Amino acid sequence: MVDESHVTVPQIGAMYKGDFARKSTLSQYGFRLPSCLDNRPLKFEEWDVMRPQTIFVSATPGPWELEKTAGVFTEQLVRPTGLIDPVCIVRPTKSQVDDVIAECKNCAELGQRVLITTLTKRMAEDLTEYMLEAQVKVRYIHSDIDTLERIEIIRDLRLGVFDVLIGINLLREGLDIPECSLVAILDADKEGYLRSRTSLVQTIGRAARNVDGRVILYADNLTGSLEYAINETDRRRKKQSEYKLKTWYYPRVGKKEYW
Repeated sequence: MVDESHVTVPQIGAMYKGDFARKSTLSQYGFRLPSCLDNRPLKFEEWDVMRPQTIFVSATPGPWELEKTAGVFTEQLVRPTGLIDPVCIVRPTKSQVDDVIAECKNCAELGQRVLITTLTKRMAEDLTEYMLEAQVKVRYIHSDIDTLERIEIIRDLRLGVFDVLIGINLLREGLDIPECSLVAILDADKEGYLRSRTSLVQTIGRAARNVDGRVILYADNLTGSLEYAINETDRRRKKQSEYKLKTWYYPRVGKKEYW
């Protein structure tokens, strides 16, 4: 089984290419023997041939998985907890910072947590500083922070040491915080890697661990990626709601141990 296949599958292909690019340069200029190229990871094609029957798991399957399955796949939309996907709200970018600060304060009063995504490290740091001046308990997280420190930051968020966490691309796959009731995506209409279909759907999913989950997308234009993410979330939410009404299986707030 390959989990989060939309990320894992491209990484499998990148292993050989990255290794070859590094070693070929070293070999070309005499820093390594040509034989160093023989000690390498599998090529993607080699891995694909030798792998057994495989299940690829992802909320946002990549193009390779969809091509292999001819677009046919099994959906797992109903969660064991009965929780449904969050409500998506689109608001204009004008005064987005002041608006998100007001939302953060409301959530903090209710004992809930907030995740905010920005486009750059500088934006995350500047927004953190501005929100601290506005008396909001907030921290930021990005790639310059050590892995162990990131774990401590997320743990402190769950424990209530602070209420708001600002990030860029780390607040996505695998981040399950049941206490988080609001995800705010700033500049959601800036089409690109950080605001692609996959990124938006994955980021929206961070609010799906709380019974009161909401997502606020600050955008002035409805881009293709943004429209897809909202429609896909609404489609899943509709199916989950229909199942809830049919079975009387109502959502329960998720519980997860602190680590």
